[in-house]
Amino acid sequence: MTEAILKIEGLKKHYQAGRGFLSGKGGLVRAVDEVSLEVYEGETLGLVGESGCGKTTLGRLIVRLIPPTEGRIEFEGSDVSRIGKKELKEYRKKVQMIFQDPYSSLNPRRKAGDIIAEPLLIHRIGSGAERRKMVLDLIDLVGMTTEQLLRYPHEFSGGQRQRIGIARSLILRPKLIVADEPVSSLDVSIQAQILNLLKSLQGEFGLTYLFITHDLSVVRYMSDRIAVMYLGRIAEIAPGPELFQRPLHPYTRVLLDSVPVPKPGLKKERFAALAEIPSPLDAGAGCAFFDRCPKREDICNLSAPSLIDYGPGRKAACHFPDLPPSGSR
Repeated sequence: MTEAILKIEGLKKHYQAGRGFLSGKGGLVRAVDEVSLEVYEGETLGLVGESGCGKTTLGRLIVRLIPPTEGRIEFEGSDVSRIGKKELKEYRKKVQMIFQDPYSSLNPRRKAGDIIAEPLLIHRIGSGAERRKMVLDLIDLVGMTTEQLLRYPHEFSGGQRQRIGIARSLILRPKLIVADEPVSSLDVSIQAQILNLLKSLQGEFGLTYLFITHDLSVVRYMSDRIAVMYLGRIAEIAPGPELFQRPLHPYTRVLLDSVPVPKPGLKKERFAALAEIPSPLDAGAGCAFFDRCPKREDICNLSAPSLIDYGPGRKAACHFPDLPPSGSR
């Protein structure tokens, strides 16, 4: 395993929710709660979970689009969780983000070439001619043409817009890219093109990805390791093949068993959740998955399990993980 380029320790992001018209009660939303993980240089760490689990919030915390409530974000050995504007500007030269919506993340009043070149202007990199050359070199890599640089975002398809967003994120030659659901709004055929593009660019530039998605097939294809998130916490971390072959956490198994079987006549034993996702307001002291867990015991409702090491690259936060029988592999 190479050196960790990003280390997160005890990261929290809490929001105070106001009283609702229908619910009549407020509370504390723990969007990200005590998250600790590492991202290693050159790898793709997939972050997967249901909608509302805190994946996007965690990504925005890492890029420092929002400040953390508590915890530490360490990039290349330096704490960046509470740095000032000047240091933050330098940090964002090394850490960029690809946003989920390839339209709303682009300025509709600017041409594609100007959108891609804008980070160079902000950071005062190169002359006008040098910046133009950097843009032209990059658009060829992402599958665009020189003529397309003169168009506005509304003149492109969803896949083309996402290529603009990818080019913009790469123009500063960052080391880490947080990709937040980069293909979820695209057609399946276009998804494959963008995923293959991201893989080829990773090899070209030596990039490290934190790849956020809810799509298990996408995360399986893209990721070296996978972190599973549930209601603001990391439930399990494992190498991709091992996680799909034998999940340790009950929630991971529920996620995997929720995938439709491609053969209609094939019967599959499913590990189903016992209830719907609970409200994120004022979660109790126990495991966040307690209400839905088929393996729950009294201790699960009394204390939240810690993320425990269960072998090379494998961690799970569960009092009763699905470990293999003693002596077996």
